[in-house]
Amino acid sequence: MASNFFNNKARAAAAASAAGSAKHKPGDKEDQSRLQPWVEKYRPKSLEDVAAQDHTTTILRRTLQASNLPHMLFYGPPGTGKTSTILALAKSLFGPILYRTRILELNASDERGIGIVREKIKDFARTQLSHPAGIDEEYLKQYPCPPFKLIILDEADSMTQDAQSALRRTMETYSRITRFCLICNYVTRIIEPLASRCSKFRFKSLDGGAAGDRITEIAHAEKLTLEDGVVEKLLQCSEGDLRRAITYLQSAARLVGHIGGSSAKKDGDEDAEMVDVGSSELITVRMVEEIAGVVPESVLDRLTQAMQPKKLGSAYEAVAAVVTDIVADGWSATQLLTQLYRRVVFNDAIPDIQKNKIVTVFSEMDKRLVDGSDEHLSILDVALRISGILGGA
Repeated sequence: MASNFFNNKARAAAAASAAGSAKHKPGDKEDQSRLQPWVEKYRPKSLEDVAAQDHTTTILRRTLQASNLPHMLFYGPPGTGKTSTILALAKSLFGPILYRTRILELNASDERGIGIVREKIKDFARTQLSHPAGIDEEYLKQYPCPPFKLIILDEADSMTQDAQSALRRTMETYSRITRFCLICNYVTRIIEPLASRCSKFRFKSLDGGAAGDRITEIAHAEKLTLEDGVVEKLLQCSEGDLRRAITYLQSAARLVGHIGGSSAKKDGDEDAEMVDVGSSELITVRMVEEIAGVVPESVLDRLTQAMQPKKLGSAYEAVAAVVTDIVADGWSATQLLTQLYRRVVFNDAIPDIQKNKIVTVFSEMDKRLVDGSDEHLSILDVALRISGILGGA
């Protein structure tokens, strides 16, 4: 009897929980939009939406009009719109009905061996074309629907040499019904026989104007209040990577308690109540710096002051004290060296001969940090060596 009672009680509780979750189903469009990362929410839907890649989008629009696409190789820094551009082009070519059957998108960093080329890619490439139900004259007028499929290989520079070599023959054999688009950050890692089969499109780092306009549009759409200089600071911290800039902006919006363009306060919801308290707050430059892990200028000022050569004695004591504080505060050594490098290179008071020696020191330290050396010792070493160079040693 007791076991039946507890089982029935558990079933009733489960049923009540299911009923409650059905009432507040997170499948509503508003909830999905609120929970969606802004990088995906504001991903370009068409070639016209792609920012700052005018040369590439102009050529692709012409190929779109001709409905004849070559094999393509997109390369350039991360966050410049490579994947967004080919996805927007694919949607413009095939429309919502044919998109799922005509497009194969693979991330080569996950599936990069020769097996995936021989099985998944080859099977899709040789599949004959078919028109599903629902394709009518109106649909064909709106979308070109050319007689070929499209295989998108993201991060193709992560593919092994054997896999790239195996891909050559597949591209040649099935080129009549299949086109390939390879996307990579480093074009030098794509073997030459594969690169020569593709039309190359270089995506450059976004300039301040186009990226700034895009961030401003997103901030306006999300009803954010930005302090003067926030957009410029986002661009500076992201270093031309628009994806990173948008992520920083969303993190800052969460920090001030902003959700989906409105303060969603609900009865009995403590989280929503906390959100409402800070929803009118201003997003400041300092918030962006904290989110991006930027070392404050005051810390750099202390380190720069300690590195100045002394008339008597060594600068070791002063430098060691500042470096110990920097490491104790948890600042990134790589970020610190990047900011210190900019200070040195753009300082007109330092002679070019000394800058040349200092830049060599920075390159050595960067290599050591990549290899996993101790951050405390690396920062201390680079600061003391720069101090010695400035002192004429």
